[in-house]
Amino acid sequence: MAEAPRSLILATYRTLTSVAHPLAGLILSWRLKHGKEDPEHQGERYGEASLPRPDGPLVWVHAASVGETMSVLPMIERILADGRVSVLLTTGTMTSTRIARARLAGAGLNGRAIHQYVPLDGPRFVRRFLEHWRPGLAIFAESELWPNLILETARSGARLSLVNARMSDRSFRRWQKGPAMIGALLSRFDLCLAQSEGDAERLRALGAEPVICSGNLKYDVPAPAADEAALKDVGAAIGERPRWAAASLHPGEVEAILDAHAAIVAGRPGALTIIAPRHPERGAEMAAAAEARGLTVAVRSRGEMPAPDTDIYLFDTIGEMGLVYRLAPIVFMGGSLIPHGGQNPIEPAKLTTAILHGPHIHNFADVYAALHGAGGAEEIADAADLAGKVEAFMATPAAVGRHAEAANAAVSAFSGALDRSMAALDPLLSETAGGR
Repeated sequence: MAEAPRSLILATYRTLTSVAHPLAGLILSWRLKHGKEDPEHQGERYGEASLPRPDGPLVWVHAASVGETMSVLPMIERILADGRVSVLLTTGTMTSTRIARARLAGAGLNGRAIHQYVPLDGPRFVRRFLEHWRPGLAIFAESELWPNLILETARSGARLSLVNARMSDRSFRRWQKGPAMIGALLSRFDLCLAQSEGDAERLRALGAEPVICSGNLKYDVPAPAADEAALKDVGAAIGERPRWAAASLHPGEVEAILDAHAAIVAGRPGALTIIAPRHPERGAEMAAAAEARGLTVAVRSRGEMPAPDTDIYLFDTIGEMGLVYRLAPIVFMGGSLIPHGGQNPIEPAKLTTAILHGPHIHNFADVYAALHGAGGAEEIADAADLAGKVEAFMATPAAVGRHAEAANAAVSAFSGALDRSMAALDPLLSETAGGR
């Protein structure tokens, strides 16, 4: 681990977050009012543990949101496989928490893997969290660079690793304006495992050392499963109607999707649009937007099935993306019509689905570059362009098949990151298991 540079900005941040503890209650109250916090686990956000620490060595894995959580779950299973350590998994959003708890229970890992919300990034909260859990190794996913979380963890004596690390060009340029701060944070990591050579180069340039390019863990996440009975029932309800899906949709994109739906139906009456919001709790407002246009909406969370006159089938449920991708041969990936940076297209590619996306894909630039190179994804500019591409696919099923097969082949070629990451982490895991 390199010597940490001094940073005035970082020192100021530390001071402000130390004296701003009284504001935490106001922040959490606002988030609770807007459905962004879990009222039954608010204490965890203050670093208060709601479960006892297991005996023996503990590895702490932190993943911010849904995508990061999905990418580290196979790693957690591998860490637990030899029984040397227990694992604490923290996440920061309600959706990722629901997924994490369901997956840990489904994999039979309850008891050896514990979930908690990550504490707010205040020194007092982080110290309280660390005093209870006492991890020997902390593994942060992707771009989770919260200053107090990193500095207090390093101060506790725990080893630190950043896995599946990414540093986009845009983030790199922003961090270059505060080189001492990012250098001070990255220098605390004992090991950084980057998604790509580009990410590795940018991390090294900002002060990380050592950095290994181990690949993107998302390529090794198994394709999402689907309940066979549900697939049969929903498939029968849809019948032979042409259908497409808008997946991982953000609120700022729903009007464009509804515009595209109107254009598609004008040329292809009876077409069904499946909408799966990125955050299921936003489903109600998306349903309201569709109903305001006079469209008929069936809502999955209410147990409703698509009827012959249903225009929009809203999948506002957790853990059913495997069902969505199996039902729809064509999928538009959300988060890409707004400057969010796109959502992960690997899952639909693994399920052999033709992929469309908007212009904002910087969070998955390398993945989309691979898909474009293989002819497995197409960019659309706006709602009219999206409608035209979907209609063209619907008119030529053979083209859908070619795109889908190309997407599947493109992502299959990049597997192996999990094995490489586990091999790189093994010395740190062995050190932790030995009771460091």
